[in-house]
Amino acid sequence: MKKKIPILSWLPGYQSSWLRSDLLAGLIAGAVVVPQTMAYATIAGLPVQSGLYVALVPMTVYVLLGSSRRLSVSSTSALSILTGSALLAAVGPVSNATDYIVPATTLALLVGAFLLLAAVLRLGFLADFISLPVLTGFKAGIGVVIFVSQLGKILGLSVPSGSSTLETLTVILTSLGQISWPTAALAAVTLAILILLPRLVSTIPAPLVAVIFGIALSALFNLSQLGIALIGTIPTGLPSLTLPDPSLVGSLWFPAIGIALMSFTESTAAARAFREHGEPTADANQELLALGVANVAGSFFQAYPAGGGTSQTVVNANAGAKTQLAELVTVGVVVLTLLVLAPLISLMPEATLGSLVLVAAASLINLGEFRDMARIRRKELIWALLAVAGVILLGILEGILVAVLISLLTLLIDVDRPPVYAIGRKPGTDVFRPLDDHHPDLETIPGLLIARTEGRLFFANIAEVIDRLWELIHQSSPQALILDCDAIPDIEYTALKSLEQFETRLHNAGISLELASLNPTALNIIRQSPLGKKLGSERMFLNLEEAVEAHTHASGHGAQ
Repeated sequence: MKKKIPILSWLPGYQSSWLRSDLLAGLIAGAVVVPQTMAYATIAGLPVQSGLYVALVPMTVYVLLGSSRRLSVSSTSALSILTGSALLAAVGPVSNATDYIVPATTLALLVGAFLLLAAVLRLGFLADFISLPVLTGFKAGIGVVIFVSQLGKILGLSVPSGSSTLETLTVILTSLGQISWPTAALAAVTLAILILLPRLVSTIPAPLVAVIFGIALSALFNLSQLGIALIGTIPTGLPSLTLPDPSLVGSLWFPAIGIALMSFTESTAAARAFREHGEPTADANQELLALGVANVAGSFFQAYPAGGGTSQTVVNANAGAKTQLAELVTVGVVVLTLLVLAPLISLMPEATLGSLVLVAAASLINLGEFRDMARIRRKELIWALLAVAGVILLGILEGILVAVLISLLTLLIDVDRPPVYAIGRKPGTDVFRPLDDHHPDLETIPGLLIARTEGRLFFANIAEVIDRLWELIHQSSPQALILDCDAIPDIEYTALKSLEQFETRLHNAGISLELASLNPTALNIIRQSPLGKKLGSERMFLNLEEAVEAHTHASGHGAQ
């Protein structure tokens, strides 16, 4: 029971010294979550209160079922724009944002259902199947799309609903003469608050200050008369029970899979990143269960797809949160906002919300990661840039597919082309290293080729491995080939049969195949095969040193 309901594992041992930290962290996180979730709702094309609803029911459910002590679950900029793209594709443009509420709750139900199905099938390992470079590129692409989508709001320009990124840029560039300068000025001041305040006073939540500033200006100076648009009336009270629409399942199930994958991937990454020493590791399958139930429950209370957000989790962790009690305090802040503060929030300028979204979008573009990839692994940089292009040129939902396909492609390329190289011995030692320009002093033994490959040998890569071994053989013309198997954990049946054929070809060419340092699994497989019977104990050695010693003793050759 404690494993399925993690709150039962930490609540009985709750320490009174944690209470102050959790209360303070919950209040600070609430001051960030409230304006942030409202801004994210606008990305999804929904009324601002929908963002608050996501920070209500899903967050409460995660407190009970989540395995992370600090993860803050509501919505994220990535999930919001994915939701907006899915709603636009399934329903089309609407005149009133409230028309998207039922489709959004239906989408949340489907996302939750797919997460629960994944939990039942124990597919938590899928969190590792999108590589960091591809995820970095995907998020950067989303950041660009979100950033461009908000330019109209902060400049006071009208952009047709459903416009692509390139179409939006075209509209803005051709409408520069119609900019609302009061709106642009307010956005500029708001952006200055959001960017500079955290650098000057990190303890004050900049989003809260920006929202208060915008509302105060609106209340004092009637900004609507200056042409500055306001977000308008927000319903007071908690969300009412709303049933999803089954007729939309056919058009929403596919994007729901992508959103579920993104929700799980983002949440798991944030949960792992903010685990403190001594705390249990976030259980991927339990996260699937918690996020699944959170989305299903939220779908009946006007919430759109939810997941763990890195930005609010950072705030929560840095504020000193010890347990998920901090999230219950944040839920209390959301309830207070819905019951008491809604009339004040309705005075918020759209430019303020747009500025909040711009900053959130910019945070998705991690230029440092791109610089590191360019310096360390340029191949990964190419994958990341392809993911960026996929999102911007093909669309958000298609971008998910591109990201997954690129991740799988990189995996296939890596396993299909394992390293194969010759090795030599450091003079006077039993240390063996690759024969390359970094180790010019290594010694080799006449008539002997020592080669090494790494990784599991199976049907997809064995042909490549054998081809590379033949290349090394043609370069050195040995009488014997010792294959160092220390880095081969397993040998699949197709690979085993290919090795048998390889040994036969070597024998016909007058070359002896010898194996050294076989791992237990690989050794057991070899021994039971015809190859093992051909090699016998005479050509299978416990370690590389023993194999080399046997060869030099039999041939009488020394090293050179």
